Amino acid sequence: MPTPPPGLPRTAGELRASGHLPRSVKAEVRANLLTALRCGQSLWPGIVGFDRTVLPQLERALIAGHDVVLLGERGQGKTRLLRGLTELLDEWTPVIEGSELGEHPLQPITPASRRRAAELGDDLPVAWRHRDERYVEKLATPDTSVGDLVGDVDPVKVAEGRSLGDPETIHFGLVPRAHRGIVTVNELPDLAERIQVALLNVMEERDIQIRGYSLRLPLDVLLVATANPEDYTNRGRIITPLKDRFGAEIRTHYPPDVEDEISLVRQEAELPAEVGDHLLEVIARFVGHLRDSSAVDQRSGVSARFAIAAAETVSAAALHRAAVTGEDPAVARPVDLEAVPAVLRGKVEFEAGEEGREDELLGYLLRRSVADTARGLFAGLDLRSLAEAVADGHPVATGERISGGDVLTALPELPVLHQVAERLDVRPGDPPGRIASAVELALESLYLAKKLAKDTEDDRSVYG
Repeated sequence: MPTPPPGLPRTAGELRASGHLPRSVKAEVRANLLTALRCGQSLWPGIVGFDRTVLPQLERALIAGHDVVLLGERGQGKTRLLRGLTELLDEWTPVIEGSELGEHPLQPITPASRRRAAELGDDLPVAWRHRDERYVEKLATPDTSVGDLVGDVDPVKVAEGRSLGDPETIHFGLVPRAHRGIVTVNELPDLAERIQVALLNVMEERDIQIRGYSLRLPLDVLLVATANPEDYTNRGRIITPLKDRFGAEIRTHYPPDVEDEISLVRQEAELPAEVGDHLLEVIARFVGHLRDSSAVDQRSGVSARFAIAAAETVSAAALHRAAVTGEDPAVARPVDLEAVPAVLRGKVEFEAGEEGREDELLGYLLRRSVADTARGLFAGLDLRSLAEAVADGHPVATGERISGGDVLTALPELPVLHQVAERLDVRPGDPPGRIASAVELALESLYLAKKLAKDTEDDRSVYG
């Protein structure tokens, strides 16, 4: 955790003399957001595809001082987006040293802190809390209790002689402990309805009720939550009074176009072997076709994690082949895409009537994605000379044990091969695997032009 810079006030008196004025966490977020917008500062690093949709809505909600729920399918970056809210908090904020709830030295709220402030006056010690410590996150699970979120009576304190009605017998839960900070509840509909009820007073009246008595605490929190529409409507729901207390409900979405999906994969995937943009485009189109397919359960969605895992699988397949063939460096080729459906099939939920046809559907959509990618990259390029060379005694074998050099050796010198390489920004001095990857995509496009036509003619109903 970062160390506070020197020279900061260390007592309540010094803090007051410095001219520091308390402000609510929502006012703090609003002020810092407006300052960043005026300066043209990038507020949401790593968030892809939300620039014109989700982010403006979220920024308006924060400026309005609203608690927010993000509603969207799995793998749309909801949690990552909310974690970025910490950058809108002041880097350092003063708290009463040793206070359980991180109270402001000039605005104590618990009986214990008020008593200390009255006794010590300007000598009340001040500590400084970093903004990373002011963000708390809770994954809603069925076993979450009211005590976890709000608090409960501490039996140890009762055993020490305090009465049950004494506010100091309370062990505070996650939300009160986030006083003057941000609370995120992930998958909010998974909370039991009786647990959601416990949040009503926290969000509106800003007090807490525990074991039959109410403790008035002017809590200062920004409450944000995520929800999956499938959970929202089926497995669980956000109760109506709690929905009413959220000032904004914002729908998230998957990357809207191929370029955004590629950018996201490049940003997030760990690729031990080189994976060219043309193969990432195939993966992005594959994920897009899955999201559009009537055979896939779109209520569950096809997570962005699928595309990331697919790219990592392709990279691993290339590294595996390089280890077997001795090729260096390891470069992914279209043949490595074959590993994707088998490895990642379990990450896609299919409709009930598609049992037994999952592999066929995935294979078709992957072939279609390769063809779509090749069609765009090689538009206007005449590949007939390549097709004729393969048909006239130059068959090309590919597979896990075939190196990029072997692919290139099997073909004669053809001007079109240089044109193919140029379309993919491959240069003559590049590693053989990189050149072979471009050539293999062209060969695959020739094969798939016939294969896809036959697939569609044979059975249109299979592919949705």
